[in-house]
Amino acid sequence: MGEIGLGQVFEGTVVKVPRPGAIGIFVDIGLSVGGFVDVVMLPEDGDDWPVEGTVADFEIWWADSRRQIRLKPSDARYLRSDFPDFVERFRPDWPSDIGQPVRDPGRAPRR
Repeated sequence: MGEIGLGQVFEGTVVKVPRPGAIGIFVDIGLSVGGFVDVVMLPEDGDDWPVEGTVADFEIWWADSRRQIRLKPSDARYLRSDFPDFVERFRPDWPSDIGQPVRDPGRAPRR
């Protein structure tokens, strides 16, 4: 996988919604690792979540050693309604993180 950056946008297809309103959604963004949108990023009402087969834009929010990329919906319809407040409380550096490279989530961290 080539270098990707936080905030980078990918078109993705929702491939699995295990429990609408809980857990989150799995998204294929065309990379060798899976994409996942955590429940905390999605609207409170599961009826407002994208359904399987939905194609939309998603931004890279986080990646770690779980061989999974955490995503944030770009489309406000699929994003929690208080996202600006959420970012301010839990990830205030997000605006400056955008564009920072994400290490390959398939590699174990160096020790």
